[in-house]
Amino acid sequence: MSAVSHPTWAEHARALLDRSGHTRGGARDTVIDHLAEQRCAVTAQAIEDALRDGGRAVSRASIYRVLDLLQAYRLVQRLDVGHGSAMYELVDPAGDHHHHLLCERCGRVVPFDDQALERAIEAVSGRLDFRIDDHEVVLRGSCTRCRG
Repeated sequence: MSAVSHPTWAEHARALLDRSGHTRGGARDTVIDHLAEQRCAVTAQAIEDALRDGGRAVSRASIYRVLDLLQAYRLVQRLDVGHGSAMYELVDPAGDHHHHLLCERCGRVVPFDDQALERAIEAVSGRLDFRIDDHEVVLRGSCTRCRG
């Protein structure tokens, strides 16, 4: 019996955009490749810096255009982290996700998983008879470094 092969996030993103009639471009492919390597949310500035440092300069305006396109197709999720700042994170086609702790002093973002929290969200959905299609949890406070 052979294992079922699932496309990577980058393959999924490119295929969805191709099917939707979007033509490929160098900036889009570069941003998609970079995002596919990330473990957690990143800012547009961090993407720009990493690409420039890697010799693949893409303008911030192009990065935002790509992020807006990816967000419109629910390929990335925008996380508002306060002070007019946002971070972007991949949306796993299989539905796997994590949540975030945000230090409001230094801006540090820490991902976390919590199955009890997921069960509580499902319970709220059932109790209120409301189908929840998606959710994000950002818990704000201060990290150990900023408290100490």
